[in-house]
Amino acid sequence: MVKIEGTLDEIRELIGDVKSTVSGVKSTVKKVAKATKKTTRKLSAWQRYLKGKANHIKFKSGDKKGRLNLAAMSKVFQRVQKKRSRK
Repeated sequence: MVKIEGTLDEIRELIGDVKSTVSGVKSTVKKVAKATKKTTRKLSAWQRYLKGKANHIKFKSGDKKGRLNLAAMSKVFQRVQKKRSRK
């Protein structure tokens, strides 16, 4: 605990300065955080394949109904990649 002595006006002046400093630091931090943009990497061929809704193969029934069947999708993807490499 800190003991502050002085008139009410002096105390208000001290506290006011602290508040303005804190708000200034906060606004500066926000500006810096906004300015530093995270660089994004190019998606791999598999990631681009997964993004395409037309490529989605889903389980029709069972516990996993509605989820993506990634095993089936990877087989199709590998066939497509093999076909492309032949050309």
